[in-house]
Amino acid sequence: MPARPLNPYDPPPPAPQERSAVLCGLAGWVPPHVVTNEELSRRLDTSDDWIRTRTGISRRHFAEPGQATSDLAVEAGRRALLSAGTEAADAVIVATTTPDRSCPATAPLVATRLGLTEAAAFDISAVCTGFVYGLASAAGLIAAGVAERVLLIGADTYSTIVDPQDRANAIIFGDGAGAVVLRAGRPDEPGAVGHFDLGSDGTGEELIMVAAGGSRQRSTPGDVGPQDHHFSMQGKEVYRHAVTRMAASARTALALADYKADDIDHFVPHQANLRILRSVAEDLGLPPERCVSNVESVGNTGAASIPLALADAASHQTIQQGERVLLTAFGGGLTWGSCLLSWPALSQISRPYDRGGVPAS
Repeated sequence: MPARPLNPYDPPPPAPQERSAVLCGLAGWVPPHVVTNEELSRRLDTSDDWIRTRTGISRRHFAEPGQATSDLAVEAGRRALLSAGTEAADAVIVATTTPDRSCPATAPLVATRLGLTEAAAFDISAVCTGFVYGLASAAGLIAAGVAERVLLIGADTYSTIVDPQDRANAIIFGDGAGAVVLRAGRPDEPGAVGHFDLGSDGTGEELIMVAAGGSRQRSTPGDVGPQDHHFSMQGKEVYRHAVTRMAASARTALALADYKADDIDHFVPHQANLRILRSVAEDLGLPPERCVSNVESVGNTGAASIPLALADAASHQTIQQGERVLLTAFGGGLTWGSCLLSWPALSQISRPYDRGGVPAS
């Protein structure tokens, strides 16, 4: 596949042996429909205080009827390309648990709607770890010389798969999309992405799942109940695995970089819930002020959670150029992963809640 012309503002591409993926664009977007704890309390046996105490969440955003994951992904992707100062990408990766359809993948449609005609495009299904897996995939495409620039989008509409009467899960999940643009650069540049740790454990498959809709259910005799089409999660077991796996994965990534926890300026975990975030940070010995979180405003947005948190922090200038950032995530599969990067100088970061799409300076 011939590489598209580079953005004229990008530096010349490095030699193949020096190639590294460098973050050069970032954005997030959430649909305008806000669902507060008070609203959920009117139809569920719960309360605002109960939800806040156990999850740290006060509100979340839901897609409108007829709105699909691709719609959110396109808006986040458009804003990320604007942030990067480019209209081109050689590849588009969409990390999602809620694709528009089981077949085909959502990424080709997203690429077409963004005007990225004939770009390579594929989905990644690693549930809440999807964005970190996507970063590794994008970095690999760039390191191999297959792409000069990659658009990576994490997008999920959990409101379409979570049972609205399921008190345990309906209070946690929201919809949203976050995106980054990665370009070919050098490993010593601000924004360079590297030192990954990825893992999985299929014995925990049933802890986080949607039972119906796949080939297993379709090829197995028997009736399918309504709940089989909804998202299910065994909360207590997931909590234990999430804290253990994310902390261990983060330590592995730190060791690969020859860093200690004290060397990290900002810790950005998957925004599962506030209890998990604090437990992982405490396990790593990181003070609360280094932990980036926006779970209070958006809930758990799956593969979108890390880029949404990054976009939120960047729009408020919480993270500064050259600072070291540690990402870590855990999701169904079971899957987990961590990544280190140095923060670049980014401009035109639009806030995820900005309806007009006007970048924040």
